[in-house]
Amino acid sequence: MIRRSRSSALAGVLAALCLAGAVWAVEPSEMLQDPAQEARARDISAGLRCLVCQNESIDESNASLAKDLRVLVRERITAGDSNDEVIDFVVARYGEFVLLKPTTGGLNWLLWAAGPILFVLAMVIGLNYTRNRAKAAAPNEAALSEAEQKRLDEILRGD
Repeated sequence: MIRRSRSSALAGVLAALCLAGAVWAVEPSEMLQDPAQEARARDISAGLRCLVCQNESIDESNASLAKDLRVLVRERITAGDSNDEVIDFVVARYGEFVLLKPTTGGLNWLLWAAGPILFVLAMVIGLNYTRNRAKAAAPNEAALSEAEQKRLDEILRGD
């Protein structure tokens, strides 16, 4: 009984540590004093990609560049920039790749539409192939001559 409670407690602690990983990335020295501004900074940071990790937001990453970006976001917020102005500033500096969810403007619409377009194209090609294959005539199978048929019958009978 004691063993089960210890293992479940350990599992709970490990789960909490895994879930709290994102909280550890932001250091206390980076946090803003105003809770509203800190919430804005966290919201903006969650949408910006760490350029080192590339699959984490800067809010979750421990990379030094992510820390620099978190500090930059907080500096822009304390300077009075709106959320959009902060994001525009970071995008102007690092390019649109820094956004975890890129915009659909410009030529990006092609990237957004490529998946569905290629899926529909594959379906059309597949349907066309199966339709043509079904319409194709069966290969001409020549009938056996009388001598061949007679020999086959002998083989099948075991003569």
